[in-house]
Amino acid sequence: MKNITIALSLIFSVFFTSVNAQVPSKKSVKKVLFVVTSHNQLGNTGEKTGFWSEEFAAPYYELTDQGVEVTIASPKGGQPPIDPRSTNPSFATEDTKRFDKDAALLKKLSQTLKLSNVKQSDYDAVFYPGGHGPLWDLAEDKNSQALITSFYTHNKPVAFVCHAPGVLKDVKVNGEYLVKGKNITGFANTEEEAVGLTKIVPFLLEDVLQQRGASYSKLGDWASYAVEDGLLITGQNPASSKLVAKKLLTKLNK
Repeated sequence: MKNITIALSLIFSVFFTSVNAQVPSKKSVKKVLFVVTSHNQLGNTGEKTGFWSEEFAAPYYELTDQGVEVTIASPKGGQPPIDPRSTNPSFATEDTKRFDKDAALLKKLSQTLKLSNVKQSDYDAVFYPGGHGPLWDLAEDKNSQALITSFYTHNKPVAFVCHAPGVLKDVKVNGEYLVKGKNITGFANTEEEAVGLTKIVPFLLEDVLQQRGASYSKLGDWASYAVEDGLLITGQNPASSKLVAKKLLTKLNK
C-alpha cells in the first residue's frame, strides 16, 4: 500500500509539473503601448481628422491575436478622434470591420490613458498609428518625444506607420535627431498630393525626415512597404500597417 501511495504521488507530481510547464508565466506576456492622436481638426478646412482606423485596427489585432497585451494612450486621454474618412466603406478591411463590431475594444479606446501618465518601464515597445492628427499634436508633444527617447535608449522597439513617423521630427537621442542616418519611410509627398492636403498639413513628412538626416525611401503610392533599422520600424501608408506589426512582433519575440 505504501509503494502504491508513493507511485501515485510521483505520477501526480510529474503530471502537475508538466501542466505548469505549459502555462506561460505572466512575465512572458509582451506589453505594447499604442499612442494615438487627440487632435481632430484638419487645419483650417473645417473638416475633421484624427487617427486612421486601419492603422490602429490592423496592428492591434495582429499583436493581440498573438497574445500581446496592448495599452492605449493619447495626449488628452479619454476618447481619441477617428478620422471620419477612414470609416468610409471604400476603405474597409477585415480588420476595420472587426474593429467596428468590437464592443470591448471600442470601450477600451474610449478610456485611453493620458500620455503624461504612462511610463516606458511598463512596456516592451511603443507603436504609433497614423492619420493626419499626429502631425499637429504628437509631433510637437514633449511627453511623446521624451517617451520615444526613453524607449529607444532602453533598447526597446519604436514603431510608426503612415503619418506617424512625423512625430519623430524633433525627437533626439544624445543631442542628435533620432532619425539621423536611419533608414525610414512614411507617407510620401506624392501620396499627400493625391489626397490634396499638401497645403493643409503643417509639414510634409518626407521632406522633414530628410531634413533631419534620415535616409528616406518609398515604393509606389499606396504600396505596402515597411523599413526596419535597428529598433526603429516605420511603414509608408495604411496598407503597410499589418507589415509594421509583423516586424514589431518578430522583434518582440527575439
